[in-house]
Amino acid sequence: MSAKFIKETKEGTLLLVYVQPKAKKNEIEGIDEWRGRLKVRVKAPPVGGKANKELVKFLSKVLGAEVELVRGETSREKDLLVRLSAEEVKKRLDSTGSLKY
Repeated sequence: MSAKFIKETKEGTLLLVYVQPKAKKNEIEGIDEWRGRLKVRVKAPPVGGKANKELVKFLSKVLGAEVELVRGETSREKDLLVRLSAEEVKKRLDSTGSLKY
């Protein structure tokens, strides 16, 4: 199982995400193979950091861990730091049933 969008670091796991704001609901759509990122939809618009806040809140809930935006504040491509091991992040994302490797 190759997960290019997950990178282990000293602080936790870096999760590489591509965000689609203004969606109908918050959801993990799957893996964007071309970008090598996890594709996530959020309801909030990309105005005043609303989509970023919603993304962090949504992934914190899904993963059951602290999530912090570390890069990509004004871009759709974002890097998020998750305070879990890479193996644990993979396991929790797999349990959502939205990933197909």
